[in-house]
Amino acid sequence: LKLQKAIEKDIPDLKVVMTRSTEADVGLQRRSEIANSAKGDLFISIHCNSLADRRVREVVGHKHGKAIYRTTSVPDRSGKGVLFLVYRFGRSEEEHEALRENLFEVEDAGPNNNVDIQDNPAAMITINAFKAKYRKQSIHFANILNTEFTEGDGRRSDGVKEQGVLVLCHSAMPAVLIETGFINNHEEEDYLNSEAR
Repeated sequence: LKLQKAIEKDIPDLKVVMTRSTEADVGLQRRSEIANSAKGDLFISIHCNSLADRRVREVVGHKHGKAIYRTTSVPDRSGKGVLFLVYRFGRSEEEHEALRENLFEVEDAGPNNNVDIQDNPAAMITINAFKAKYRKQSIHFANILNTEFTEGDGRRSDGVKEQGVLVLCHSAMPAVLIETGFINNHEEEDYLNSEAR
């Protein structure tokens, strides 16, 4: 919500479409659908990261000369910093479908329409060109964000990584998922909740 207000203030001609503006959960597929139906030029997905508990095995006694172990879960609060994800080729059929629907405004995603597009070399070339273009733009934007977080705000970063994340591969536009920090690290939680950020 803070980012939405900042964008609307600094770039009043830009239309911001929120996929979620309340605490109510919106599925990942639905988020992509909202962005695609709005014919968005850029998809930004903002998240808080978290680490799973660590499994710790410790000796709790001995019996007949052999150690007796117990395994417990311990919260892993070591995560720190930001991470930027861009789409990695791997779920290409899903990305292909999202682009096909957006570029060619196919209402019925039935098998007949899919065959028509696949049998059309010009359409396939267009889709592949957009895939490459959007991927390049996503990486470029993620690198700009990474520099802004690290140099502008002094944040530690795990950099820009490629992953076949559903919300990214279903978005027919340049898309970046931002992991803003680790919610299960108290220091990071304070940063994330700070009004100054």
